[in-house]
Amino acid sequence: MEVSINDLMKTLREKEEKAKAGGGEKRIKAQHEKGKLTARERIDFLLDKDSFVEQDLLVEHRCINFDMDKVEAPGEGVVTGYGTIDGRLVYVFAQDFTVMGGSLGEMHAKKICKIMDMAMKMGAPCIGINDSGGARIQEGVDSLSGYGQIFYRNTIASGVIPQISIIVGPAAGGAVYSPAIMDFVFMVKDIGIMHITGPEVIKAVTGEVVSSEQLGGAMTHNVKSGVAHFAAENEEEVYQMVRKLISFIPSNNLENPPIVENKDDPNRMEEALLNIVPVDPNKPYEMKDVIKYIVDEGDFFESQSYFATNIITGFARLNSHSIGIIANQPKVLAGCLDINASDKASRFIRFCDAFNIPILT
Repeated sequence: MEVSINDLMKTLREKEEKAKAGGGEKRIKAQHEKGKLTARERIDFLLDKDSFVEQDLLVEHRCINFDMDKVEAPGEGVVTGYGTIDGRLVYVFAQDFTVMGGSLGEMHAKKICKIMDMAMKMGAPCIGINDSGGARIQEGVDSLSGYGQIFYRNTIASGVIPQISIIVGPAAGGAVYSPAIMDFVFMVKDIGIMHITGPEVIKAVTGEVVSSEQLGGAMTHNVKSGVAHFAAENEEEVYQMVRKLISFIPSNNLENPPIVENKDDPNRMEEALLNIVPVDPNKPYEMKDVIKYIVDEGDFFESQSYFATNIITGFARLNSHSIGIIANQPKVLAGCLDINASDKASRFIRFCDAFNIPILT
């Protein structure tokens, strides 16, 4: 029987629909019951409406070990492509927990690597949405090699294009290294988890009983370790925060930050500043109030607001131009520098230096 072009097109559309369905209705329902969105819903929240162009939708794994030849993984457990944020090009990958727990196999890694390569080639930010159980153990060393390829690209892209990671589920084992070496890490409270080994391993080795949230939750990494930069109450909020960050930074290290026009008069006088800073040098005051009076429209986007609070870092605008701000916080430890504050400030300075963002201290 001769196959017509219409038959082939019908087969193609069926394959595309199957791949877009991810792990299926049952697993998508389970994802929603956990208070989590699907990979495609996340991309829709992050990017401008109808701007997403998907890449490699029909990629399939080639593993035959441990009966994997009988296992289907639609889209290989990760959705990749490019789109725009406020009209600016960005590349994005979103791990799909409904497909084999978002585990990373050989082809899963290749899809991510391709997007990172494209982002480097085009000089555009790369945003990763992480929701993964870690390495796909059935694929053994191929899976681990995939992580190595991703880490390599993280390294060569550092200081060249902005790299942003959003933790909206577990990022365990190998899955946690890549986000940790990106420029900015966003976490959602109660659902974002980052740890190298889980509570069961900790219990087996040390006897200590600890929950995943205590071990690697959003506030653990925002307050104690400093690995994360931002904490959001829910997924909808986190994508708006990422969009706001993108508005302050350039697409690559050869461009200047975007200019966002506003109605704030650069020559205005702020009499309130006379009353905020006390005459007595030993009396503490709120440095953030000073910052908000100085910057355009009082809009200050603070980074690592929970970590090393004796120093303040973040983005703002002066006369419509993006700037980075570093300030001692007199209310905490009299604004003195300690190890954590020094690490926080130096990393922020390094980012601003790499991406042509002037710094106000």
